[in-house]
Amino acid sequence: MESQNSNLKSQNYSDEFHSCGIPYENPDSLQLSRIPYENYHRDNSKLKSNNVKVRAYELSLVVVRFINKLPNQRAFWSMGNQLLRAATSIGANMVEAQAASSRRDFIKFYEIALKSSNETKYWVCLLRDSYPELKEKCAELLKEVNEVSNMLASSVLTLKGKRNI
Repeated sequence: MESQNSNLKSQNYSDEFHSCGIPYENPDSLQLSRIPYENYHRDNSKLKSNNVKVRAYELSLVVVRFINKLPNQRAFWSMGNQLLRAATSIGANMVEAQAASSRRDFIKFYEIALKSSNETKYWVCLLRDSYPELKEKCAELLKEVNEVSNMLASSVLTLKGKRNI
């Protein structure tokens, strides 16, 4: 328990947790270098969490910031809204799984989260291909979505007992 607390503190987390079970991070101490959209370099693996729920939450934060910086045009509203709904649904479904009434129900929520991550990839790719000026930012975002998606897929396979297939 002590090592877990010191690990959380080393990542600028306080001892408090959100009601959704994700460590609370003081916005004033948020390291934007940990956020893919803000000059994030994936080579620095020390900054990445291996907790899929935390990564999904951070992805949601990144998407919110990304969408808020999109131009104020009709096409961006539509695609941005869909991207926001899909990306935030990933973490929301994992949190919902914590209150599942059965193992089967728990797995179902993780499967829905995985589907939401795939939908998120679609909207990021559509934005990237529709607006070349977003190519670099979308590539960083897509890399993070792929990592979260892979973590979720692995979790689903493990939960279903199909890990060695």
